[in-house]
Amino acid sequence: MRRPKISLKKYFYFTLICALLLIFGFNLKEYEIWKSNITRPALTASQQQQQQQQQQQQQQQQQQQQRHVFGVETNEVKSWSLEEATSTYASAPPATPVPGPEQAQNLLQQQLEAEAGEGEEEDPSADKRGELAATAKPWFFRNGEYYPRPAKAFSNRKARKQHAPKLFPHQDPHSDRVVNQLMYVPHNYEQIKLSGKLKTILLYNGLGPWNVKKGREVFLRSKCPVDTCELSANRDLASVADMILYKDNYIPTGIRRPSNRKQVSMMYYLECPYHTQNVKVPDAINWTATYRRDSTVMAPYEKWQYYDVKVQQLEQDHNYALNKTKKVAWFVSNCGARNGRLQYAHELQKHIEVDIYGGCGNFKCPRSTADKCFDILDNDYKFYLAFENSNCKDYITEKFFVNALNRKVLPIVMGARPEDYESWPSICIYSTRTTSCTTRTSSGRAPVSSSTRTSGAASAPRCTMRISCASRPGTPMSMIGGVAPASAPRAHGGISRRAWM
Repeated sequence: MRRPKISLKKYFYFTLICALLLIFGFNLKEYEIWKSNITRPALTASQQQQQQQQQQQQQQQQQQQQRHVFGVETNEVKSWSLEEATSTYASAPPATPVPGPEQAQNLLQQQLEAEAGEGEEEDPSADKRGELAATAKPWFFRNGEYYPRPAKAFSNRKARKQHAPKLFPHQDPHSDRVVNQLMYVPHNYEQIKLSGKLKTILLYNGLGPWNVKKGREVFLRSKCPVDTCELSANRDLASVADMILYKDNYIPTGIRRPSNRKQVSMMYYLECPYHTQNVKVPDAINWTATYRRDSTVMAPYEKWQYYDVKVQQLEQDHNYALNKTKKVAWFVSNCGARNGRLQYAHELQKHIEVDIYGGCGNFKCPRSTADKCFDILDNDYKFYLAFENSNCKDYITEKFFVNALNRKVLPIVMGARPEDYESWPSICIYSTRTTSCTTRTSSGRAPVSSSTRTSGAASAPRCTMRISCASRPGTPMSMIGGVAPASAPRAHGGISRRAWM
């Protein structure tokens, strides 16, 4: 028997009717579900209010009991959390002095820094630790004695975001985050330590460039707050290592997908981009450790940090030109820097006395007697040319920190941008801005690029000078050395191995 033919028009109408029926059925089902739940929020809200009131009453009773046990008066606050602060404002009697919003915020911040994690019992010695944190030197200073406690854990996503420790560039783009990273301890660090599991850091360029030994020795010797890591140079661990750390040079591992999915690769480099390797492998490096502020881990050459931020710096009136007979000095051995610093110094010599020591000048002072050379700088010279080998953003090396700021001279800088030098508020900085700095030569007008400014004869570079100065660093501060993540930071600046370059 032959089947009757059905036209395309009938097929279209049949499909359209089925689709409309399905849409109607889904809408009806959603309407019934919404209608059945329409009265639930009111009941839930009332129940939540009752539960919150009960919790607040229980918390107040516990606080009163603890205050009687430890001998704390009713007008003093021992430990603050967001809920306790809210309940205190709501239930405190008028006669009791209530702290203001700023005081409450300060107490909240102190409590967050003092507590180890959410759900832990209160520690009677928390106040003593808070006083120690305010006065004692942190662990990364020489003879530092203050160590951070594990970070507080938050179950609420909004609270976690609000109280984030600001370790990465996107969390605090206007700061170097060095102290935050040095003072950070994970909230579950005690459990990690008890488990005995160690994070493996693979030094893919070998142990030699880092001058360290394999294992945990460098972390234990440096007394790091987090020491559950081990170093290795065994490239067979490239697939399972927690981090692959490169220094100065990237070497492909040949592994497309490591078995450890949480593996991180990081490059440590302290030179300008002009001297970096051109890596064309996509996603070869996850993190960076450089002098740049936008690096994942900022590794500056040096950093000024106060022992105690509460100690105010006293103004110092020191005459750096007293009993000095010479003008400008410069220690340099690299005569082929790409930014033309040597040519600028030679042009400057036409207008002011500039004594150049090293392979690029007429004055000799061997590196073996570096201490005597810097004594000459302290006793005879008023200024020092802290010229970098390249002009790059944030590129400030030991030439500025060690050669200039550690001596009794005023630095004349070239390298980073003027605002990069001015971003160090606790040191004396003489920075300048160039608008149209040009010098007349035999062939015409040649541009001169520098952060320094000169004035004098008509043939001198035409520049504009801007000088800004803050107080010199005093006693309650120290200079932290910018070192590799695996090595111990220096507490005071010294003569660097690259101080003459």
